[in-house]
Order: sequence, then C-alpha cells, then structure tokens
Amino acid sequence: MGKWAEMDNYSHVIQPPFEDVFRKDHELKGKWKEAFFGNNNPLILELGCGKGEYTIGMARQFPGTNFLGIDIKGARMWKGAKTAEQQSIDNVGFLRTRIELIESFFDRDEVDEIWITFPDPQIKKRRNKKRLTGPRFLNHYRSFLKKGGLIHLKTDSPELYDYTLNLINKNNLDVITKTPDLYSEKNLGENLLIRTYYEQMFLDAGEKITYICFRIDNDRPITEINADED
Repeated sequence: MGKWAEMDNYSHVIQPPFEDVFRKDHELKGKWKEAFFGNNNPLILELGCGKGEYTIGMARQFPGTNFLGIDIKGARMWKGAKTAEQQSIDNVGFLRTRIELIESFFDRDEVDEIWITFPDPQIKKRRNKKRLTGPRFLNHYRSFLKKGGLIHLKTDSPELYDYTLNLINKNNLDVITKTPDLYSEKNLGENLLIRTYYEQMFLDAGEKITYICFRIDNDRPITEINADED
C-alpha cells in the first residue's frame, strides 16, 4: 500500500480537499477536542510539522495534552502519522492542509499554544507573506488562540529570529523568553530539548538554534515592520 492510501486509512489524519475548506469552515472547527480527540484536554498545534518529529515528541512527553501537526506535504507527514499509528499514541493527530487556510479549521479560543519549528525563513523577499511569524499569519492565529496562549518559534535562521523580534517589538507583543543561542541556556524544559533530524544537522554543522516564546493578547491588528527595521 502506498503512503497516500495508507494515510487515508488512519483515523488520526485529516486530509480535506482544498475546495472543501477554501473560504468554508471544516466540520471539525470548534470541535477538535471532543469530536477528534475525545476529551477536553488542551490543544497544541505544530505548524509546518514536516515529518511530525516534534509533534510526536511532545505528545510522548505530555500525554494529558492534545497535539496536532499541520503541513501540506503529505509525503513527510506520513512518517509521523505512521509512528503514531504503530505506537498507539492517542493524543496526536495530523492535518494536511495549507496553513493559509487555518482559520477554516479552528474557532475562537480553541487552541492553547502554537509551535513553529524550523520553518522556511522566506528571506529572499523583504516582505514575504509566507513567513509563518509575519503579520498575515499572526492575525490568523489571534482568531483562535486563547487569551494568554503562547506562540513558540524555534529556528536556525538568525534572520527570521531578528525579523520576528522586531515585529514583536513594533506591535508591543509580550515576549516571555528569547535567546539567540538556545543550547547555551540552563534548565531547558523537556519540550525544548526535542531535536528533529534537521535540527541535529544544523547543530552538527555548528549553527546556533534560536528561540522565542511570545503572546499576541492585544486586540490591535498586527502590522509589518518598516524596511529599515528588517
């Protein structure tokens, strides 16, 4: 059986057609905890989850929390989905969709935290709307993230780290933690010690891993930084 057909048979994988969620609400919107996970535990998203290594790692560490990995690349996601199936990890799921459509899937106050781990930094264009920590996406996240809910960015890109910090500062968002060299810090939480295949490659190459944890609790629309602030 091929990877695509295999994932179609996994009850913990959702793969809606584009036309079913473009400017339309998915049937699970507002119902993920009770209808998908069968509980009322906190819901944490990993955006751009790739092979699902971080999603799986956090689900193992925190069995009382629901984790949902989101990505459009199903061939990568298959690995995490298969691991969850084989190891009967029942607090993890995967959603194959474009993150641009994320508001079609989650309702107000439905999500407790968001993790963004090693996304494409999209640094070729000064104002790239595909940056997962850019205003376009942060305004999306605000629509369903609980008040006080955290956003975590873990990246090997100093450009994305600096850009995100500048954006946070301009918009007066609340920084909880920031570091340009994560593994130089002491007493890291278990969730920060999870290392994906690519993260280990970056570390082996001598690159530093950066990390920011912040909130977007204010009600003002998040706006882009000026060119001289980038």
